[in-house]
Amino acid sequence: MRNIILSRGTASDIDKQVTKILKGLGNPEPPLQLDDVRELLKLDRRYYSTTDDSFLRETISKLTVAGAQVLKRPSLILDAVKKLDLRALYLPDRKRILLDSTQPDAKQRWNEAHEIGHSLIPWHEDLMLGDQEQTLTPGCHDQIEAEANYAAGQLLFLQAQFQIAANDSAPGLDAVRSLKGAFGNTYTTTFWRFIEDSHREIPMIGLIGGHPRHPKQGKPNFRHIIESPAYRAMFDSLSVEHLLQAMRTYCKYQKSGPLGAGEISIVDKRGETHVFLFESFSNTYDCLTLATYQRPHARVVGL
Repeated sequence: MRNIILSRGTASDIDKQVTKILKGLGNPEPPLQLDDVRELLKLDRRYYSTTDDSFLRETISKLTVAGAQVLKRPSLILDAVKKLDLRALYLPDRKRILLDSTQPDAKQRWNEAHEIGHSLIPWHEDLMLGDQEQTLTPGCHDQIEAEANYAAGQLLFLQAQFQIAANDSAPGLDAVRSLKGAFGNTYTTTFWRFIEDSHREIPMIGLIGGHPRHPKQGKPNFRHIIESPAYRAMFDSLSVEHLLQAMRTYCKYQKSGPLGAGEISIVDKRGETHVFLFESFSNTYDCLTLATYQRPHARVVGL
């Protein structure tokens, strides 16, 4: 799945909502405390477990007092959580966020921020409670999820604060590692944000997925392919096979830690060749690869 770029108008509307929250919190320093955000927005947070059916049913039964919609068919929430393997959800009628208690703390942080994102985008409440034909279309679902992700990123990375900090460091996985610690977010979300929101003049590609030397049957090679705005302006999207071939020229067989780096040539939209530095790191769950623009490919001039 390639990253969805929001329209300027949509991004601007979400930015305004996030700015109000951060101002209401006194423009905090990183890492952002989500407890403070929930208190400001008067949001309730509860937990459930996808691995314990009885606990999930108990949680849902307690929500039946919330209103007629939940009371009439509480099984709708139960079915959605189990069938879609949901790790979090937002119930707009009660301003309540539900989180899967079995998820690691770092992932819960992103999931909670994502659901807060749904709560602060005005048109999401209508979509989540209203026109089911519209919300069930894949295109609409992907769009509202991308909008909630954008809002979550703007919150957790404190809008311009992350961009300023990222631009003070050289592009690379070392910078991503450092920023992960400073802002208290996951490696993957920091990686994604770094590509989309820093060094705007430098084309970058981010790859999140399986180890290129240890493919898993039945699973896609890349869960996400992230292209920076500068990359999209200058280059066409590369095929999955092209990206895999590039990674296999340098990736080691070890299953965790740094997997190596290598210079790869990519042709731009005008047919000119440029050199990118690919570097990969595996945390055993995902392989993260950052490809950063280096220079035009040198031309050999005959005598």
